[in-house]
Amino acid sequence: MKPTLLILAAGMGSRYGGLKQMDKIGPSGESIIDYSIYDAIVAGFGKVVFVIRESFIEAFKERFEPRLKNRIEIEYVFQELNKIPDGFIVPTGREKPWGTGHAMLMAKDVINEPFAVINADDFYGRDAYLQAITFIENNKETNQYAMIGYALKNTLSEHGTVSRGVCDVNANNNIISIIERTKIGYENNKIFFYEDNCKTELTGNEQVSMNFWVFKPSFLEALNSGFKKFLHDRGSELTSEFYFNTQINNMIQHGEAVTKVLQTHSKWFGITYREDKPFVQNSILELVKSGIYPENLWKD
Repeated sequence: MKPTLLILAAGMGSRYGGLKQMDKIGPSGESIIDYSIYDAIVAGFGKVVFVIRESFIEAFKERFEPRLKNRIEIEYVFQELNKIPDGFIVPTGREKPWGTGHAMLMAKDVINEPFAVINADDFYGRDAYLQAITFIENNKETNQYAMIGYALKNTLSEHGTVSRGVCDVNANNNIISIIERTKIGYENNKIFFYEDNCKTELTGNEQVSMNFWVFKPSFLEALNSGFKKFLHDRGSELTSEFYFNTQINNMIQHGEAVTKVLQTHSKWFGITYREDKPFVQNSILELVKSGIYPENLWKD
Protein backbone atom coordinates (compact mmCIF):
# COMPACT_ATOMS: atom_id res chain seq x y z
CA MET A 1 0.00 0.00 0.00
CA LYS A 2 1.42 3.38 -1.00
CA PRO A 3 1.86 6.06 1.69
CA THR A 4 -0.58 8.94 2.16
CA LEU A 5 0.10 12.68 2.07
CA LEU A 6 -1.88 14.55 4.72
CA ILE A 7 -2.22 18.27 3.93
CA LEU A 8 -3.18 20.70 6.70
CA ALA A 9 -5.27 23.26 4.82
CA ALA A 10 -7.94 24.44 7.27
CA GLY A 11 -6.36 27.82 8.08
CA MET A 12 -8.38 30.93 7.38
CA GLY A 13 -5.36 33.04 6.36
CA SER A 14 -6.02 35.83 8.85
CA ARG A 15 -2.49 37.25 8.60
CA TYR A 16 -2.50 36.80 4.83
CA GLY A 17 -5.90 38.31 4.17
CA GLY A 18 -7.55 35.42 2.34
CA LEU A 19 -7.34 31.73 1.45
CA LYS A 20 -3.65 31.47 0.57
CA GLN A 21 -4.18 27.72 -0.02
CA MET A 22 -5.82 28.70 -3.32
CA ASP A 23 -3.64 31.63 -4.28
CA LYS A 24 -2.06 31.48 -7.73
CA ILE A 25 1.70 31.13 -7.47
CA GLY A 26 2.88 29.23 -10.57
CA PRO A 27 2.99 30.48 -14.18
CA SER A 28 -0.21 28.61 -15.08
CA GLY A 29 -2.11 29.53 -11.92
CA GLU A 30 -0.82 26.71 -9.72
CA SER A 31 -0.96 27.02 -5.93
CA ILE A 32 1.76 25.78 -3.60
CA ILE A 33 -0.46 22.75 -2.89
CA ASP A 34 -0.31 21.83 -6.59
CA TYR A 35 3.48 21.60 -6.44
CA SER A 36 3.38 19.60 -3.20
CA ILE A 37 1.01 17.03 -4.66
CA TYR A 38 2.94 16.88 -7.92
CA ASP A 39 6.18 16.13 -6.02
CA ALA A 40 4.38 13.57 -3.84
CA ILE A 41 3.05 11.72 -6.90
CA VAL A 42 6.52 11.66 -8.48
CA ALA A 43 7.98 10.34 -5.20
CA GLY A 44 5.42 7.52 -4.90
CA PHE A 45 2.57 8.62 -2.64
CA GLY A 46 -0.78 7.03 -3.44
CA LYS A 47 -3.37 9.15 -1.64
CA VAL A 48 -3.82 12.76 -0.55
CA VAL A 49 -6.01 13.73 2.41
CA PHE A 50 -7.02 17.39 2.72
CA VAL A 51 -7.82 18.71 6.20
CA ILE A 52 -10.06 21.71 5.49
CA ARG A 53 -13.01 23.63 6.86
CA GLU A 54 -16.32 22.28 5.63
CA SER A 55 -17.00 25.66 4.01
CA PHE A 56 -13.96 25.12 1.73
CA ILE A 57 -15.17 21.84 0.22
CA GLU A 58 -16.68 23.11 -3.02
CA ALA A 59 -13.68 25.32 -3.79
CA PHE A 60 -11.27 22.44 -3.17
CA LYS A 61 -13.26 19.97 -5.26
CA GLU A 62 -13.59 22.42 -8.13
CA ARG A 63 -9.89 23.14 -8.13
CA PHE A 64 -8.24 19.80 -7.44
CA GLU A 65 -10.52 17.00 -8.65
CA PRO A 66 -10.15 17.76 -12.38
CA ARG A 67 -6.38 18.11 -11.98
CA LEU A 68 -5.82 15.00 -9.86
CA LYS A 69 -8.29 12.60 -11.48
CA ASN A 70 -6.57 9.29 -12.31
CA ARG A 71 -3.35 10.59 -10.76
CA ILE A 72 -3.86 10.09 -7.01
CA GLU A 73 -6.68 9.12 -4.63
CA ILE A 74 -8.33 12.05 -2.78
CA GLU A 75 -10.03 12.27 0.63
CA TYR A 76 -11.44 15.29 2.49
CA VAL A 77 -11.85 15.66 6.24
CA PHE A 78 -13.09 18.68 8.16
CA GLN A 79 -11.53 20.53 11.07
CA GLU A 80 -14.23 22.36 12.97
CA LEU A 81 -14.25 23.87 16.44
CA ASN A 82 -16.86 21.45 17.78
CA LYS A 83 -15.16 18.26 16.56
CA ILE A 84 -13.76 17.16 19.90
CA PRO A 85 -14.00 13.88 21.87
CA ASP A 86 -17.14 12.99 23.81
CA GLY A 87 -17.18 14.34 27.33
CA PHE A 88 -15.63 17.70 26.48
CA ILE A 89 -17.30 21.00 25.57
CA VAL A 90 -16.21 24.06 23.63
CA PRO A 91 -15.83 26.99 26.04
CA THR A 92 -18.06 29.99 25.43
CA GLY A 93 -16.14 32.60 23.49
CA ARG A 94 -13.67 30.32 21.75
CA GLU A 95 -13.55 31.08 18.02
CA LYS A 96 -10.79 28.99 16.42
CA PRO A 97 -10.13 25.22 16.30
CA TRP A 98 -7.48 23.62 18.45
CA GLY A 99 -4.30 23.65 16.36
CA THR A 100 -2.24 21.28 14.23
CA GLY A 101 -2.69 18.25 16.47
CA HIS A 102 -6.46 18.66 16.33
CA ALA A 103 -6.25 19.05 12.54
CA MET A 104 -4.31 15.81 12.14
CA LEU A 105 -6.83 13.92 14.25
CA MET A 106 -9.58 14.71 11.77
CA ALA A 107 -7.90 12.18 9.46
CA LYS A 108 -7.48 9.31 11.91
CA ASP A 109 -10.37 7.31 10.42
CA VAL A 110 -9.13 7.55 6.80
CA ILE A 111 -5.40 6.78 7.27
CA ASN A 112 -4.31 3.19 7.90
CA GLU A 113 -0.86 3.33 6.31
CA PRO A 114 2.39 5.26 6.83
CA PHE A 115 1.90 8.91 5.98
CA ALA A 116 3.58 12.28 5.70
CA VAL A 117 2.01 15.49 6.96
CA ILE A 118 2.66 18.96 5.50
CA ASN A 119 1.36 22.51 5.66
CA ALA A 120 -0.72 23.66 2.70
CA ASP A 121 1.14 26.95 2.31
CA ASP A 122 4.73 25.65 2.48
CA PHE A 123 6.91 24.56 -0.44
CA TYR A 124 9.29 21.77 0.59
CA GLY A 125 10.97 20.61 -2.63
CA ARG A 126 10.90 17.22 -4.30
CA ASP A 127 13.86 15.80 -2.39
CA ALA A 128 11.87 16.08 0.83
CA TYR A 129 9.16 13.76 -0.54
CA LEU A 130 11.73 11.32 -1.93
CA GLN A 131 13.42 11.19 1.47
CA ALA A 132 10.07 10.54 3.14
CA ILE A 133 9.37 7.60 0.84
CA THR A 134 12.87 6.16 1.39
CA PHE A 135 12.44 6.42 5.16
CA ILE A 136 9.08 4.64 5.05
CA GLU A 137 10.53 1.84 2.90
CA ASN A 138 13.51 1.30 5.21
CA ASN A 139 11.98 1.81 8.66
CA LYS A 140 9.20 -0.63 9.47
CA GLU A 141 8.94 -0.26 13.26
CA THR A 142 5.66 1.29 14.35
CA ASN A 143 7.34 3.82 16.64
CA GLN A 144 10.00 5.03 14.17
CA TYR A 145 9.15 8.47 12.78
CA ALA A 146 11.02 11.18 10.90
CA MET A 147 11.07 14.92 10.33
CA ILE A 148 12.35 16.80 7.30
CA GLY A 149 14.71 19.34 8.85
CA TYR A 150 15.57 22.86 7.71
CA ALA A 151 17.97 25.42 9.17
CA LEU A 152 16.05 28.14 11.01
CA LYS A 153 17.76 30.98 9.14
CA ASN A 154 16.37 29.64 5.85
CA THR A 155 12.76 29.60 7.05
CA LEU A 156 12.06 33.13 8.30
CA SER A 157 9.97 35.94 6.87
CA GLU A 158 11.21 39.50 6.52
CA HIS A 159 7.65 40.68 7.05
CA GLY A 160 6.88 39.49 10.60
CA THR A 161 7.41 36.80 13.20
CA VAL A 162 6.81 33.09 12.61
CA SER A 163 6.24 29.94 14.69
CA ARG A 164 8.78 27.12 14.54
CA GLY A 165 9.42 23.89 16.40
CA VAL A 166 13.10 24.22 17.37
CA CYS A 167 14.83 20.82 17.66
CA ASP A 168 17.75 19.57 19.72
CA VAL A 169 19.41 16.75 17.75
CA ASN A 170 21.98 14.13 18.83
CA ALA A 171 24.96 12.71 16.93
CA ASN A 172 22.73 10.09 15.26
CA ASN A 173 20.40 12.79 13.88
CA ASN A 174 17.68 11.69 16.28
CA ILE A 175 15.60 14.38 17.96
CA ILE A 176 16.25 14.85 21.67
CA SER A 177 13.61 17.52 22.20
CA ILE A 178 11.36 19.99 20.36
CA ILE A 179 10.34 23.35 21.74
CA GLU A 180 7.57 25.27 19.99
CA ARG A 181 8.59 28.92 19.63
CA THR A 182 5.61 30.97 18.51
CA LYS A 183 7.32 34.31 17.83
CA ILE A 184 10.66 34.19 15.98
CA GLY A 185 11.86 37.06 13.85
CA TYR A 186 14.60 39.43 12.77
CA GLU A 187 15.76 42.45 14.73
CA ASN A 188 18.78 44.42 13.52
CA ASN A 189 19.87 41.49 11.32
CA LYS A 190 19.84 39.12 14.28
CA ILE A 191 17.33 36.35 15.04
CA PHE A 192 15.36 36.31 18.29
CA PHE A 193 12.41 34.51 19.78
CA TYR A 194 10.08 36.53 21.97
CA GLU A 195 8.29 35.15 25.01
CA ASP A 196 6.82 36.71 28.15
CA ASN A 197 8.21 40.16 27.30
CA CYS A 198 11.73 38.71 26.96
CA LYS A 199 13.80 38.01 23.88
CA THR A 200 16.47 35.36 23.36
CA GLU A 201 18.94 35.33 20.47
CA LEU A 202 19.22 32.27 18.22
CA THR A 203 22.08 31.36 15.87
CA GLY A 204 19.92 30.59 12.85
CA ASN A 205 21.52 27.18 12.40
CA GLU A 206 19.03 25.39 14.66
CA GLN A 207 17.16 22.53 12.98
CA VAL A 208 13.46 23.41 12.91
CA SER A 209 10.25 21.66 12.07
CA MET A 210 8.37 23.08 9.10
CA ASN A 211 5.59 20.57 9.79
CA PHE A 212 6.83 18.01 7.26
CA TRP A 213 6.82 14.79 9.28
CA VAL A 214 6.66 11.10 8.49
CA PHE A 215 4.50 8.99 10.79
CA LYS A 216 3.01 5.54 11.17
CA PRO A 217 -0.71 5.09 12.02
CA SER A 218 0.29 4.42 15.63
CA PHE A 219 0.99 8.12 16.04
CA LEU A 220 -2.66 9.02 15.47
CA GLU A 221 -3.71 6.83 18.38
CA ALA A 222 -1.15 8.47 20.66
CA LEU A 223 -2.21 11.89 19.38
CA ASN A 224 -5.83 11.15 20.24
CA SER A 225 -4.90 10.30 23.84
CA GLY A 226 -2.73 13.41 24.03
CA PHE A 227 -5.56 15.62 22.81
CA LYS A 228 -7.89 14.33 25.50
CA LYS A 229 -5.28 15.16 28.15
CA PHE A 230 -4.82 18.60 26.59
CA LEU A 231 -8.55 19.29 26.71
CA HIS A 232 -8.69 18.14 30.32
CA ASP A 233 -5.81 20.46 31.27
CA ARG A 234 -6.30 23.44 28.98
CA GLY A 235 -9.62 23.00 27.21
CA SER A 236 -11.23 25.93 29.02
CA GLU A 237 -8.72 28.39 27.57
CA LEU A 238 -10.04 30.46 24.66
CA THR A 239 -6.87 30.50 22.54
CA SER A 240 -4.88 27.42 23.61
CA GLU A 241 -3.55 25.24 20.76
CA PHE A 242 -2.67 21.54 20.64
CA TYR A 243 0.45 21.13 18.49
CA PHE A 244 1.35 17.70 17.16
CA ASN A 245 5.00 18.75 17.69
CA THR A 246 4.25 18.80 21.41
CA GLN A 247 2.83 15.27 21.30
CA ILE A 248 5.82 13.83 19.47
CA ASN A 249 8.17 15.62 21.89
CA ASN A 250 6.36 14.02 24.83
CA MET A 251 6.70 10.60 23.23
CA ILE A 252 10.42 11.14 22.64
CA GLN A 253 10.93 12.21 26.26
CA HIS A 254 9.18 9.07 27.51
CA GLY A 255 11.05 6.72 25.17
CA GLU A 256 7.89 5.91 23.23
CA ALA A 257 9.22 7.02 19.82
CA VAL A 258 12.47 7.51 17.92
CA THR A 259 12.39 10.38 15.45
CA LYS A 260 15.14 11.00 12.93
CA VAL A 261 15.88 14.33 11.26
CA LEU A 262 16.18 13.92 7.49
CA GLN A 263 18.16 16.86 6.19
CA THR A 264 17.22 17.84 2.65
CA HIS A 265 19.04 19.84 0.01
CA SER A 266 15.67 21.14 -1.20
CA LYS A 267 14.96 24.78 -0.45
CA TRP A 268 11.95 25.58 1.72
CA PHE A 269 9.85 28.67 1.17
CA GLY A 270 6.39 29.61 2.28
CA ILE A 271 3.76 32.28 2.52
CA THR A 272 2.92 33.60 5.95
CA TYR A 273 2.26 37.22 4.96
CA ARG A 274 0.98 38.61 1.66
CA GLU A 275 4.32 40.39 1.25
CA ASP A 276 5.98 36.96 0.96
CA LYS A 277 4.13 36.16 -2.27
CA PRO A 278 6.43 37.82 -4.87
CA PHE A 279 9.48 36.00 -3.52
CA VAL A 280 7.67 32.65 -3.68
CA GLN A 281 6.41 33.34 -7.20
CA ASN A 282 9.94 34.18 -8.38
CA SER A 283 11.35 31.08 -6.67
CA ILE A 284 8.83 28.83 -8.44
CA LEU A 285 9.54 30.52 -11.75
CA GLU A 286 13.25 29.81 -11.37
CA LEU A 287 12.48 26.12 -10.78
CA VAL A 288 10.32 26.07 -13.91
CA LYS A 289 13.06 27.74 -15.95
CA SER A 290 15.58 25.18 -14.70
CA GLY A 291 13.35 22.32 -15.87
CA ILE A 292 12.37 20.98 -12.44
CA TYR A 293 8.69 21.62 -13.19
CA PRO A 294 6.76 22.04 -16.44
CA GLU A 295 5.29 25.47 -17.13
CA ASN A 296 1.80 23.96 -16.90
CA LEU A 297 1.96 21.46 -14.06
CA TRP A 298 -1.09 19.35 -14.89
CA LYS A 299 -1.18 19.54 -18.66
CA ASP A 300 -1.56 16.05 -20.12
